[in-house]
Amino acid sequence: MRDGHNKVYKSFSDVIEGKEEGFVRLCLANGLIIRAFRYCRRPSLSLHRCGLPREIAIELFQTFIAKIRKEPIVWGILQEVMRGHPILLNRAPTLHRLGIQAFQPILVEDVLFVYIH
Repeated sequence: MRDGHNKVYKSFSDVIEGKEEGFVRLCLANGLIIRAFRYCRRPSLSLHRCGLPREIAIELFQTFIAKIRKEPIVWGILQEVMRGHPILLNRAPTLHRLGIQAFQPILVEDVLFVYIH
């Protein structure tokens, strides 16, 4: 994965380190991703995807959108940015490493949801 300055990141810990990507820690500290989510049985949703409400998506990805264009936020830009940036979901209590999983977000209207078998 590369950032806007063409810097290559080796792991997720490299992404959240430093001043440039401090918004990730801010989002975690402010509880933006600590939301109730529901499991759903949607065959159209892949295992590696989760539904992300538009309001939460705007908060999580606003830094990336601001770097790309200095105009009002449009859903096309948000979808383009989300394509290359997976999000982490924590299933509390986190007792082992499978308690936190990465998902590729897709925009939905209402509630955060995850597909289960």
